Amino acid sequence: MDKVGITIIGAGVIGLAIAAELSKKHKDIVLLEKESSFGQGTSSRNSEVIHAGIYYPKDSLKAKLCVEGNRLLYKYCQEHKIPHKRLGKIIVAVNDGEVRQLENLMKRGEENWVRGLRFMMGAELAKFEPAVKGVKALYSPDTGIVDSHQLMKALEREAESNGVTVAYGSEVRGVRYEGGEYVLNVNGEESLKTERLINSGGLFADRIAAMAGVDIDKEKYRLYFCKGEYFSYSKPSFLKHLVYPVPEQDIKGLGIHAVLDLAGGLKFGPNAEYVNNIEYNVDPAHRRSFYNAIKDFYPMVREDELSPDQAGIRPKLQGPGQGFRDFVIREESSSGFPGLINLIGMESPGLTSCLAIGKYSIDIARLP
Repeated sequence: MDKVGITIIGAGVIGLAIAAELSKKHKDIVLLEKESSFGQGTSSRNSEVIHAGIYYPKDSLKAKLCVEGNRLLYKYCQEHKIPHKRLGKIIVAVNDGEVRQLENLMKRGEENWVRGLRFMMGAELAKFEPAVKGVKALYSPDTGIVDSHQLMKALEREAESNGVTVAYGSEVRGVRYEGGEYVLNVNGEESLKTERLINSGGLFADRIAAMAGVDIDKEKYRLYFCKGEYFSYSKPSFLKHLVYPVPEQDIKGLGIHAVLDLAGGLKFGPNAEYVNNIEYNVDPAHRRSFYNAIKDFYPMVREDELSPDQAGIRPKLQGPGQGFRDFVIREESSSGFPGLINLIGMESPGLTSCLAIGKYSIDIARLP
């Protein structure tokens, strides 16, 4: 049986970021991924937005790691020539009730030390984005977009060049804690021992924690799948910035927003629907609800100009009707599993936060 010092499960953007960060100081690292390549789940099925950190409660991990991750990610993209754009974003209120929510968002953003936030009234908004209809908007200059595939490719390249063994097609089917080490069943065979185990399993992170012996109901680690669909706009984009509605109160999602890609295309999404199974079909029948969600913002868009695009699944710790849940990033010595680091509920802003999460995970692992 092979033995290594550190094993990371999951080669999404967060697992890759942890591997790249760890490899700067440590050797004898293995990264296991059940798919044939990196980022086949949540990491490649999202808006590819670099968030600023506006939405999340003060002092939460989501707030702190997003704000730090925003700065780190722009710097990393510049250094590694990863395609990205600092487009800026406006969050638009369409009535007086939403204006009050917008003002609360501004306060939260300032509490989180988000830079450059300011309000736009209707007249300025009309000049800034003539196609957008609203009474007031909150402008975030540090929001942008990134090529998530190229980002993950760069992280993989950095990790491998520093000696990390990346093993694709390697599904962890069992975890057993024995004698201060973790014995991993990979593809049906107990074939790997590791001193430290970092669980970055994304949609399956709660299952991996349970395999290791953690009581996921007691610890409130059980994940819920929340599906989000996107519809693309068939004509050239009429926007220069990312445009978001005022978010839902429980932050189940950020609302159906306008997303620009690096090629200049425009799509709308995602919606948010809790599901029992992982599948990525976009239901064409949902086009009407998408149209109804955006028609007050963009009166020029016709329903027949929207086409099914992509879908993703968020691994959420909050179930239907439940309140905000933060990231879980925890070293499990207190639960009887020293050397096990669980990362659970790594949804948005996980992409933005990935580099900061890598640093934080290593800190809590108490690695030298």
